[in-house]
Amino acid sequence: MTVSDDKFTRQTLLEVHSLTPSLFTLRTTRDAGFRFRAGQFVRLGVERADGSVVWRAYSLVSAPHDEHLEFFSIVVPGGEFTSELSRLRVGDSLLVEKMATGYLTLDRFVDGRDLWLLGSGTGIAPFLSILQDFEVWQRFARIVLVYSARTCAELAYQPLIRSFAELEHLAEFADKLTYLPVVTREQAPDCLNARITELLDNGELERAAGLGLTPEHSRVMICGNPQMIDDIRQRLKARGLNLSLTRRPGQVAVENYW
Repeated sequence: MTVSDDKFTRQTLLEVHSLTPSLFTLRTTRDAGFRFRAGQFVRLGVERADGSVVWRAYSLVSAPHDEHLEFFSIVVPGGEFTSELSRLRVGDSLLVEKMATGYLTLDRFVDGRDLWLLGSGTGIAPFLSILQDFEVWQRFARIVLVYSARTCAELAYQPLIRSFAELEHLAEFADKLTYLPVVTREQAPDCLNARITELLDNGELERAAGLGLTPEHSRVMICGNPQMIDDIRQRLKARGLNLSLTRRPGQVAVENYW
């Protein structure tokens, strides 16, 4: 797939960090004119040896005010894009489309008191961007971050998540955040041990948060694989929490991964 030169900029890879054999983060330079809202995604392009370019959409981990761009990726065995991406080294080029998009942004909600962020795997990425932005801390009285991974080793960005309470500009809001890590395939200290759907069914998620999920007060963002999103949406719909649309404001916003 080709994209005209006026649609993207060429950025330099600053850092590649492997978390596990299948997960890695990457950081690039940022074009001075690139703008995005916390929670949005952008398409990245990698040039093949034959000169063609393969493109994929990635949520931004970085905050809108950061000088760099950061992304969180899973290695798909034999995957057309990640096989090309994973061979890149610091100093190599990555193409970044000029226009960010996506609807997993706070303007999906017109009201609400409590914000629930439910992410699995690399679906944590947009929530990290949102939590680094000042708006979310001003708008909501309580924020619950639920991050599900298969193993403890796959829970990425733990230092960043735990540092929110230590950031000077967030100090007065630090008590608003409740972080609930979830590990599904092993027992891990201080982690819930079941799928998010099961934790919703048995009430354990709300008990751990010390907060109920209600249409009146709760606004929910979900990001991860489509099946996980559909399963959670069904459960939320049964409780009266519906997808927020332009023509009909609601309580739920989603972003599908792959």
